[in-house]
Amino acid sequence: MPLDTDFVRVQFPSFDQPSLAGQAFFENAGGSYPCRQVVDRLTRFYLTRKVQPYGSYAASAAAGDEMDEARARLAALLNVADDALSFGPSTTQNTYVLAQAFAGTMRPGDAVIVTDQDHEANSGPWRRLADRGFEIREWRIDPATGHLDPDALDDLLDDKVRLVCFPHCSNVVGEINDVAAIVAKVHAAGAVACVDGVSYAPHGLPDVGALGADIYLFSAYKTYGPHQGLMIVRRELAERLPNQGHHFNGGTLYKRFTPAGPDHAQVAACAGIADYIDALHLHHGGSPNAAPKDRAAHVHDLMRARETALLQPLLDHVASRNAVRLLGPDRAAPRAPTVGLALRVPGTEAAARLAGQGIMAGGGSFYAQRPLRAMGIDPDHGILRISFTHYTTEDDIVRLIAALDTLE
Repeated sequence: MPLDTDFVRVQFPSFDQPSLAGQAFFENAGGSYPCRQVVDRLTRFYLTRKVQPYGSYAASAAAGDEMDEARARLAALLNVADDALSFGPSTTQNTYVLAQAFAGTMRPGDAVIVTDQDHEANSGPWRRLADRGFEIREWRIDPATGHLDPDALDDLLDDKVRLVCFPHCSNVVGEINDVAAIVAKVHAAGAVACVDGVSYAPHGLPDVGALGADIYLFSAYKTYGPHQGLMIVRRELAERLPNQGHHFNGGTLYKRFTPAGPDHAQVAACAGIADYIDALHLHHGGSPNAAPKDRAAHVHDLMRARETALLQPLLDHVASRNAVRLLGPDRAAPRAPTVGLALRVPGTEAAARLAGQGIMAGGGSFYAQRPLRAMGIDPDHGILRISFTHYTTEDDIVRLIAALDTLE
């Protein structure tokens, strides 16, 4: 059964808003629309449960229960232990906290591998460890294609490497990296694998347990939810790293890497993401008795099939235009629907011209100055980024292609 886009769009209140009517949304990589289930839970929390959670009175107990529900249900969909999942204010801040934790266990001369394909969130915090005496090695992309070659990692791995950080897919290149295969290489070398899933998770929650990553990070606000960063840290690693939270929270895994108190309402509202995944699963013939990871896999495949079908005509059209440079693969199957285009005009100008035609897209460097420079693109000139997700329609794509034809 193919994805029922009409059913999907009913789940997103933004499509009913007069201020957004007549516009096609192609800046999902900067933040998706929130699903109705998240909006409803956030509203309910603020109206009836915005008190200190985990207390003895009813509103407090309900607040705590809903926060626990969000963590447990999302962890189950991701196929990890519920105490392996924690919430923080953003993926960037979560990564900074992890970098501080790793610094407490490493010795001068130990090495960390980062890539120049990453969004700065999974690169900058680790690179700053060089100031503390640790070696930073860069796993570099192909400057022509943006491809991150797994074989090139072999020459960087040795017994000094403690950590390898890389993206599930880049926020400007879009190519999906083979996480499981890369993680296997990293583990074979005795190192820890940290995966930035921010640009992948909106296109179908991954089976993090099967991927084998020691750390997996993504952002709820790009995955139909509120502005929270989700961080999965494997139990053995979490117990080994020094506590970064309050000393009295050190014995609770999901509190060890959250120095500040959580945003109670937003954490609770993240349960709405699980509600939405379950609704899609059931609507598309899924069994109500299916295990959470199987429900997530079913919905993942529905989303990917829909997005791939929409993406290929766009890629074909871009390939036909000599004045446009496409970043990443020209086939839909190996990439996410995040399409970076280098044009003669600056990216911000291109986005502004599309906005005048009812196309909401992004222009700039998108915290991806390193991969842009590596591919010979001036970050100040930037790119036009077209990004969509499973709620996009065929009509949106047709409108986008027509609008792109007006750009130089």
